[in-house]
Amino acid sequence: MFDSGEAVAAALEAGGADLDDDQRQPNGVDLTLGAVFEQTEPGVIGRDGKRVGDRREVATEEGAYRLEPGTYVVRYGEPVRIPESRIGFVLPRSTLLRNSCTLDTAVWDAGYEGVGEGHLDVGHAIAIEPGARIAQMVFADADHEGTYEGTYQGEGL
Repeated sequence: MFDSGEAVAAALEAGGADLDDDQRQPNGVDLTLGAVFEQTEPGVIGRDGKRVGDRREVATEEGAYRLEPGTYVVRYGEPVRIPESRIGFVLPRSTLLRNSCTLDTAVWDAGYEGVGEGHLDVGHAIAIEPGARIAQMVFADADHEGTYEGTYQGEGL
């Protein structure tokens, strides 16, 4: 069962997010674009460890990120706190999809706190302003033991 948008908003605000009224949706909360990055060096995912490749932040031009087709990493604009009894999912807003762009994220485990990131695949050139709503976070009930204690705990806070 998925939580209401009000419940998601309350959890995010308890974690430090400052939400506008237009970010509140019936079934979740819209996340905004905080920053865009291009990866410049390879990363490593091994059996005994991992390393995220180096990146550079994309500069804005005339108040917007002007993105050519390709793959980018986006940082969301809001800190997130996933309640202990929930699991978070982030999905693209339909306007991204209608503009030939997709957004992928991993599962957001119970107990995660931080300013997360996603994978933006741009299929056709687009301009996106910082602070624009690009994704929607939803919470679902999760039956599990333990909470997130991984490498990315507290990122961006």
